[in-house]
Amino acid sequence: MRRTLAIMLKEPRPGRVKTRLGHEIGMTNAAWWFRHQATALIRRLQDPRWDVVLMVSPDGEGLKSRVWPRGLRRIPQGHGDLGIRMKRALRGQIPGPVCVIGADIPGIERRHIARAFKALGHADAVLGPAYDGGYWLIGLKNARPARRQLFQSVRWSTEFALADTVRSLGDFSVAYVDKLQDVDTTADLRMTARGQRAT
Repeated sequence: MRRTLAIMLKEPRPGRVKTRLGHEIGMTNAAWWFRHQATALIRRLQDPRWDVVLMVSPDGEGLKSRVWPRGLRRIPQGHGDLGIRMKRALRGQIPGPVCVIGADIPGIERRHIARAFKALGHADAVLGPAYDGGYWLIGLKNARPARRQLFQSVRWSTEFALADTVRSLGDFSVAYVDKLQDVDTTADLRMTARGQRAT
């Protein structure tokens, strides 16, 4: 069965992406950063070992966007909170292992994705922790069907997001891979610039 890497993306419009960063450096600068960061990430993570799928938002604009590289399958994220959209990203792929990531983590390399898929050889789920208590990756060995309780009662954008997600996985066996730095503030940008991206 094929492995699938789903990358969740928003159109890089000022005020639509990275708004916390935008309050510090300006919304236009934050959107510019996200556009170039995401484009570089997508190109860097293409690999014959897995299929890359772009989960785009807003649906119509994302499907027609000229920003993202051509030749990759695009699927609309649809409506709902982050958990609903990530569950849709996990379940909407061909049968086989699926990993979902965001596009705002500069430190992600192909080796990190390869480790995550390898972990799914012996675990039902895999998570890549972030320094803020959240996570930059979630993967399931078999996402169809995903647990009904997956992502229920997760306190998104808090230090509890990872623990809440693990709880929602119930009796699934869970593996962990590299801890990476996402970017929400200028302090995060400085950390990534100093190379403090993984442990």
